[in-house]
Amino acid sequence: MTAHGIAGVADAGAFLARLTRLDRSVLVRLRSAGEHTALWAVLPWGVLVTRKVAGPGPGDATVAAADLLGALAGQSAELPGRRDADWRWPLPPGRATAVEAVAASELSRLAEAAAGTLREVTAGGLAGRAVGQRAVRDALLDHVALVVTPEAGEPVEVSQRLVQAVYRMGFLGPAAAGAPATRVCVAGRWVGLSAPYGVAWLQPVQVLTVMPIGAHPKG
Repeated sequence: MTAHGIAGVADAGAFLARLTRLDRSVLVRLRSAGEHTALWAVLPWGVLVTRKVAGPGPGDATVAAADLLGALAGQSAELPGRRDADWRWPLPPGRATAVEAVAASELSRLAEAAAGTLREVTAGGLAGRAVGQRAVRDALLDHVALVVTPEAGEPVEVSQRLVQAVYRMGFLGPAAAGAPATRVCVAGRWVGLSAPYGVAWLQPVQVLTVMPIGAHPKG
């Protein structure tokens, strides 16, 4: 029997419960780091989310999030059936740089405003024309919610995909005055929001250059 090695059951359970509400079939990857384990998963809109919980973990293993949640709820120490071959997503570099801090209240406002726009446009259309919910949702997710400019370096764009991730995964914590701020981070090409209860990462789509075959060096 392989043990899951998670001691922070309440923290892991909160992460997995929100995750499976968004996608019942989602996978979760467990990666050990000393006396803690990082849980990784990909949300339906392509954002990578992670939360560190107490416990030495199983090393590096991928399982169904629903199965792991069930094991924790049943107080089982056994790691569910492994799905290592099904994990196909890269992880951001280990070292990240924080470039700005954003209040949790501001991120919540941005997330709720986008949700309100989705409901409004879906119900009433846009400029009198009906618009599909999925088209509106995708456009809102791709919208740049905020831009931060570090003292030295290029501006960093934070898309609504990241904002929705930290909001809907509960990473911002309780909406109370004095709540810890969320940091905008960069790690290579990745942009992240590091909130009090977890981190969301997004790797911008790389621009591909299309060349006519005749102009290709090996054409």
